[in-house]
Amino acid sequence: MECYKCQLKAVIKLQHGALCKSHFINYFEEKVFKTISKFKLINRDDNLCIATSGGKDSLTVLYLTKKYLQRNKLNNTLTALAVDEGIANYREKTLDDLKEFCQTHSVPLKIVSFEKAFMTLDEAQKKQIGKKPCNICGVWRRYLLNKHAKESKSTKLVTGHNLDDEAQVILMNIFKANTKLAGRIGPSSGIEEHDLFVQRVKPLYLCPEKEVRLYTLLKGFKVQYTECPYSQEGYRHYIQELLNSLENKYRGSKQGVINSFLELLPLIKEKEQGRVEKIQECNECGEAANQPTCNACKLMIILKK
Repeated sequence: MECYKCQLKAVIKLQHGALCKSHFINYFEEKVFKTISKFKLINRDDNLCIATSGGKDSLTVLYLTKKYLQRNKLNNTLTALAVDEGIANYREKTLDDLKEFCQTHSVPLKIVSFEKAFMTLDEAQKKQIGKKPCNICGVWRRYLLNKHAKESKSTKLVTGHNLDDEAQVILMNIFKANTKLAGRIGPSSGIEEHDLFVQRVKPLYLCPEKEVRLYTLLKGFKVQYTECPYSQEGYRHYIQELLNSLENKYRGSKQGVINSFLELLPLIKEKEQGRVEKIQECNECGEAANQPTCNACKLMIILKK
C-alpha cells in the first residue's frame, strides 16, 4: 500500500487515501490545529491547564497544544495537571512517563492525588457502596481537575478526549436520557460561563483513537498502551464495544455520531439557555455544586459510614 501523495510506503489507510509516515503526521497535526481554530478553543489571553495522565491522548494533546502556541507565536501560560487516582501497578507507571515527557518538553507539572483529597480509588472500591469504580473516579477526577485549574488561575482546561471518547459520551447520554447534559458536551464544555468552573476544551475532538495511537507510535512517545484495570466494569465499556462493533461493520459510524451531534448542538444549547441548574458553593468544601452538597463530598460521606 502506497501513500497517495508521494508513493512511499503507507502507514494508514484513510477514507481519502493511504498516507505515509510524514504525510500522516502532517495530516493529523493540521486536523488538531484546525479544530482549535474552528471551535475557537484557545484565545490569545488564555492561561492553559492541560489535564494529563501520561497516556497516549494526554501526551498528544499536551505536545500539540504547545506546538500550536509556538506555531502561532502565542505566549499563553501552559501547565500540566495530573491526577493520581491511587490505582496500584497502573497509574504510577504512566506518571513516570509523564514526568519524563514534561521535563523533556519544558512543561511545568503538578500532580494531585485522590489519597490526599479523599482516599485512593483502590480503597474506595473495596467499600462496596454500590457504585462502580468508574463512577467514583469520574466524580473525584473532575472535581480535582476543576479545583486545581481554578486555583492556578487557568481560564481553559485542555483535555485529551478523542472522537471515540466523545461518541461514547453522546450515546451514553442518549441511552440514559440525560438531555440536560447534552448541551454541556462538545468541543468546549458548558452552556454558560461560571466563576466556579474552568471551561474544558478538546483539541482531539475530531481525532479517532486509532489515529491518536498511531501518532504517538510514529512520534516515539513513551506511552503505556494499557487500559485502566477498572475500565471494563463501567457502563462506558459496553458502549465502547457497541461502537467498535458498528465501526468494524459500517465504517464511519463513529464519525457519523459526532457529525450528527455537532449539527444538533446549537439547537440543544439554544433550548437549554436560561434553564441551566443554579450553581452554588458546596456546604462541605466550597466548590461548585448544584445542590447544597457536591457529588464529591456526598461520596465521601457515604464511604465514611
